Formats: sequence, C-alpha cells, structure tokens
Amino acid sequence: MSGEIAPPLARSTLDRAAHRRTDPVWLAEAWLRGRVLVLDSTAEGRTLIRTEGTPPPVVLLSAGELPPGSEATAMFLGIEPDGVPVFAVDTPLPALPGTRAVGLRDVGHLLSDRDAGLFTTALALLNWHLRHGYSSASGAPTEMDEAGWSRIDRNGVRIWPRTDPAMIVLVHDGMPGPEGRCLLGNNAAWPGTAGERRFSCLAGYVEPGESAEAAVLREVCEEVGVGVERITYVGSQAWPFPGSLMLGFLATADPEHPVQIDPTEIAYARWFSRQEIGAALAGRTVDVGGGARLLLPPPSSIALFLIHRWLDGWLEPSDGAGHGPGL
Repeated sequence: MSGEIAPPLARSTLDRAAHRRTDPVWLAEAWLRGRVLVLDSTAEGRTLIRTEGTPPPVVLLSAGELPPGSEATAMFLGIEPDGVPVFAVDTPLPALPGTRAVGLRDVGHLLSDRDAGLFTTALALLNWHLRHGYSSASGAPTEMDEAGWSRIDRNGVRIWPRTDPAMIVLVHDGMPGPEGRCLLGNNAAWPGTAGERRFSCLAGYVEPGESAEAAVLREVCEEVGVGVERITYVGSQAWPFPGSLMLGFLATADPEHPVQIDPTEIAYARWFSRQEIGAALAGRTVDVGGGARLLLPPPSSIALFLIHRWLDGWLEPSDGAGHGPGL
C-alpha cells in the first residue's frame, strides 16, 4: 500500500487569512516579523531546501536577510499555526551553506504538509504574475496589488489569479488481482529519452461549458478512441506549471476495445497489468517495445497518486472474491 491519503501537492497547514491582503498597515508590520520563501523565476521558480533533515525543510528567511525593497513585490501566503505570517518573493537565491536549489516537481512529494503547501501556493502565484504583466481588458501594463493576490492597471482595472481546470483519469478494466489492467499513454509532446518511454494517465483541459466528467469522456475518446464508464472522482491538486488544477478520476473501460490513438496528442498507448506496474515501481525493467523500458509519472504528480490508488485498491481474500477500489 502507498499510504497516501491525498495527492502530494494537495497538502497544506496554512491559514490564508485573505482578509489581511487589503490591510497595508498590518502587512507592513507582518513583513518585519514574518518568514519569507524565496523563489527565483529565472531558475524556473526554484527555492532552497536544507540538505539535512527528513523530510527536507524549505529555507525561510527573515526580511532583514533579503535585498532592500523586497517588500514592494512580496506575496502574502498566509499565517502559520504559530501565528507567524509567511510571504514569498521572487529574487535570486542566496548562497547558503547546507542548502540546495530544487524545483517543486522534484521534491513536492518529499516535503512536509506545511512546506508542500507553501511552495505550491508561492509558485502558483509567481507563475500567474509572470503571465499577466498586461491587462487582457485594456492592454495596459499591470502591477501587483493586494499583497500579491491581484494586479491592477493605471485605469483601475483589476484582475485576479485564475486556475485552469484540467481532468486526469486512470482508465482501468475493473478487474481484481495482478492481471487487472490500466490504460496509459505517452504524450506526443514529451521529449524522448534513449532506452526509456514514459507512460501516464490520460489528461486534458476542461472546455468552456463542460463538466469535468464530460471532459473525461471526451478526452479519452479523442486521445485513444475508447469509451469509459463508472467515472469516479478521487481528488485534486494544484499543478502550477504554469497554472492548472488537476481533477483526478478513475474510470473503467473494456480492454478488448481497439485502442485508436490521435497521433497529434498521443504517440503510444497500451494496457498494463498490475504486475507490470508493480514491477516498474519496484525498479525492474518492463519492456514497452523498441528497446525501451517503462517509466511512470514523477512522484509529485497526481498521475502517480491515481496509479497507486488503482494498484493498491484491490484486495484478494482467500475465497477469491475481489473488492473494488477503496476511495
């Protein structure tokens, strides 16, 4: 069993304290006593973690350790359980002994609930600001306002952060035991790696006027030509690369139905048994053809969380009766 109860980037201990975002007097005082997470947008939003500790803690600095004027573009993340406010700033990472620079994709699953929530929120906000330097309504330049939670142009037109909803689904055959199968795909846009081929869950953006469940039906049909049933919502997590909310589902399909890929989106798609997925997770080679071995999604992704739910969610009692996935 994986033991995971929530997707890796769906964890947080922070009180966002939204009512403080428009209180400049409180924010000025909070900045002086707060903790600050440093992100570097020139290094893909990396931050610093300590090289010692399990889980590895993120590095939080004080205002006095930052370049002068950092408070002007500080993003207020919220208040910790101990009452200390936390901010994030975009500035080059300092050289500190006993630390290393990391990306959220690489370490999100390793962090504590507190640090995963801080890093995910800060990166999501940062990426939104980087993409909204101009107003979509007026075309005028915008500047940060409301402690990082909005942008405003010279005419007073305000915009707020938005998140793009996307569905992601693990399609499986509904069968118990090691021979139960799931359908995974290799995205045509993913870079190739010699001797390896990554397979993951099927995913796509929710279109205007569409429910998440309808998007599951549509995307699976478009990408691999398979109809699905028993669509079950599992959970969600932010995926700030740059600004998605991944809505995770399980769904069943008939593995005897021919898989017909859309080559503009999917390069390869095939069914894998639990035995094969378990072997790949254990580090053993699973041949996917052409001399390539199976790679699964990265640990910080909701895709791997869904795979674990399917892999772990079936019991095999001594009487041979199967039980459905525990959601």
